[in-house]
Amino acid sequence: MELIAQRHAKQLYQAVNNDRQHLAEFLPWVGSMKSVSDFTNYIKNCRLLYEQKKEVSFVILLHDVVVGRIGLHHLYLDNKTAAIGYWLTKDAQGQGIVINSCKKLIALGFTEIGLHRLEIKAATTNLRSQAIPEKLSFKKEGVLREAELVNDKFLDLYLYSLLSHEWTKQTTNH
Repeated sequence: MELIAQRHAKQLYQAVNNDRQHLAEFLPWVGSMKSVSDFTNYIKNCRLLYEQKKEVSFVILLHDVVVGRIGLHHLYLDNKTAAIGYWLTKDAQGQGIVINSCKKLIALGFTEIGLHRLEIKAATTNLRSQAIPEKLSFKKEGVLREAELVNDKFLDLYLYSLLSHEWTKQTTNH
């Protein structure tokens, strides 16, 4: 995991372009990312949101190659909340990469930023994505009905949450 920077634009584009069909199944933005310059603009926006303390974005690296992205989105410091979002190329799945990246992000959110609540949303049909919060002991709160438009179809999302004291209890018990 490495803080996102302009030097990652080409590799992010390559990761998405090489795995477009897989990623587009659950991610609404894939179709609009058509060039390295689209990622350059995206990274500029990430940096702006970072400076405004609204987001922290990282690339996920495997053997020094970008294979995904993870971040704290919708940072709301007044309420001490944020949402975790992630994606990973198909070839990098099944190696515990997202779980390990989430653990680092959770620690960052709760210990360094001082958040109280983290959320993860996963499509009700995306079993791989649901496995992440479930393995990390997030609580499933319910279904957000038709909450995300992907490929001209509204998807239902499960909403998961983890509170700082639950995470602290987990880390001291393990």
